[in-house]
Amino acid sequence: MNTFNNKELSWLLFNERVLQEAQDTDVPLLQRLRFLGIFSNNQDEFFKVRVATLLRLSDIAAAKHAQLTGGYTPAELLLKVYEKTETLQNSFSQTYAEIRAEMEENGIFLIDHTQLNEEQLQFCTNYFTSIISIRLVPLMLRKHAEIPFLPDGKIYLAVKMNMKTQSRYAIIEVPVSDASPRFVVLPPSAAGRSEVMFVDDIIKLFLDDIFFMFNYESIEAHTFKFTRDAVFTLDDDISKSFVEKMSEGLSQRLHGRVIRLTYDREMPEDVLKLLAHKFKLKKSQQLVAGSRYHLMRDLMKFPKVNPALENEKYAPLPLRAIDPFESIISVIKQHDILLYYPYHSFNHFINFLREAAIDPSVESIYITLYRTASHSKVINALQNAAKNGKKVTVLVEIKARFDEEQNIVNANTLQESGVKVLYSPESIKVHSKVALVERKEGSGKRKGYVYVGTGNFNENTATVYCDFGLFTAHQSVVADARKLFDYLENTHKRYEYDTLLVAPYDLRSAINKILNTEIENAKKGKKAYFYGKFNSLTDEKMIEKLYKASNAGVKIRLIIRGACCLQPQLKKLSENIEIHSIVDTYLEHARVILHANGGKERSYILSADLMPRNLDRRVEVGTPILDKKIHDIVRTIFNLQWQDNEKARLLTNDKENTYYAGNNYTKIRSQIALYEYLTDKQ
Repeated sequence: MNTFNNKELSWLLFNERVLQEAQDTDVPLLQRLRFLGIFSNNQDEFFKVRVATLLRLSDIAAAKHAQLTGGYTPAELLLKVYEKTETLQNSFSQTYAEIRAEMEENGIFLIDHTQLNEEQLQFCTNYFTSIISIRLVPLMLRKHAEIPFLPDGKIYLAVKMNMKTQSRYAIIEVPVSDASPRFVVLPPSAAGRSEVMFVDDIIKLFLDDIFFMFNYESIEAHTFKFTRDAVFTLDDDISKSFVEKMSEGLSQRLHGRVIRLTYDREMPEDVLKLLAHKFKLKKSQQLVAGSRYHLMRDLMKFPKVNPALENEKYAPLPLRAIDPFESIISVIKQHDILLYYPYHSFNHFINFLREAAIDPSVESIYITLYRTASHSKVINALQNAAKNGKKVTVLVEIKARFDEEQNIVNANTLQESGVKVLYSPESIKVHSKVALVERKEGSGKRKGYVYVGTGNFNENTATVYCDFGLFTAHQSVVADARKLFDYLENTHKRYEYDTLLVAPYDLRSAINKILNTEIENAKKGKKAYFYGKFNSLTDEKMIEKLYKASNAGVKIRLIIRGACCLQPQLKKLSENIEIHSIVDTYLEHARVILHANGGKERSYILSADLMPRNLDRRVEVGTPILDKKIHDIVRTIFNLQWQDNEKARLLTNDKENTYYAGNNYTKIRSQIALYEYLTDKQ
């Protein structure tokens, strides 16, 4: 009997939960549309990384018969993945059609280039002339010539010019940017109507103007998108710097082989065959017939034409512990501070850095950066600190997938400001979210202030990701943070940590020790439980340990947002394990552990998920919650999420996403309940 779910199939079940949010009529209509965009974006990344990896494995002779999690060979798993993604795509299309119909009932119309009145046509003419035409670069396709390089992650029009003798073909990249958005709001044709148009259709209106020099009888254009293999390897040339290797690796990714083409099913057969030939696609599963529009991740940025159909926005709650314009460092000196985004503002962390940048007593700042905002206030504060003479040391993880290029730019920007920039070793990523500020206080004694978080130092995602951030001046945490940053500067050194849980060196063993404590207490008849909240649970050794704890009588509650390879509620294996998954307006991203500890309950927050890469191949950091009041808050937050009976799904082994009904008559939607709870705490 196979006791593990397959990671890829489990992840697709997670994205199905995202799709369920788009199907939930209790969700505001335009937010449902945005969930379709999130689903589409997730699917695109899944193909770029996971499906690309499976294709590689299926092409390697030595790996063709390898047993992947769940007992599949790569080829068998690919078939399962293609089958599931086709089902999901059909459901997506049906849901999109239903939402479109509801939008029209609410006066919002997505119209195309055949439905314009005179005023709208004139508007589109002006828009095309002033905004779009200067950004267009049509590429002519010749049957016996290589296709010019095209980046993926874009939307394209395949153009066919029908002539008397033979047809001509071209490709137009649809320009989508902040200056040229995918959706254009048109002048309404009547009162009470909002009319929106895909920019693709505006381009189709002016095909004759674009290709005026050709003598054709008719012209048509159909959208398509494609996905490249986003997995790349680094050159082992020791004469090159790591940044040089990363830059070359990014170039390889940009030019990775095309693994999937999605096209308008109305596209003429000769155009499709030409594209398949140019992109060297031979397998039928790599050619996916779709609707008229693709790259539907852009739905996330659909115009806000009717605020009444959007989610209600909750203002970040003020922290009673911190008064406006008060020194945050002076407050941390007195007691720990817990931030819970997006319910609290990320500005508290920005202000912490800004204070450190100008405080005459601050001597040094250390921080790890994995992902940041594109115009980062964190980067600006660190630059300012360096310009003010502080010793600023920043570990920039330039291997953060899909953020490599931005992080290389960040590293260069910081270095130009006098910041000391560190890079992780090639074989490991630094995924921790830690900052350390050191001041000279009293008689010259060095005092440290530490921030440990579960999410990135990114002020944009902090408005939509649920994450913890802890400020503390506990001496043991500060001492461990100093060890961590000394290791990052001198990776040949090894340290033992007294308080922090640090991967890849002792996080796995620390969690095992926690579970062993619960196992021993369960055997002694004491109350024993292990509660955890993670994004993913895929590590087989950790799952086996959880099975062992379950068999010993430890009560285990897990909240897993994404992929989960553990099979709960199996007789004589996981009868004491229950798993929920919450998908709601905010992305549940915090990682938490609570355990009974013989009646002296302990809690931890951490940056790691229970995945092999987090436990064995990344620098991750977790910290115990040492403040009793903050521990009680973390415990209450977990309890409220566990009781969620509106947005929680019960993860079982039947491969279905069943909503958790709960055991009481009170409806609890944890993200709303948490806002109310934290409001009361203020």
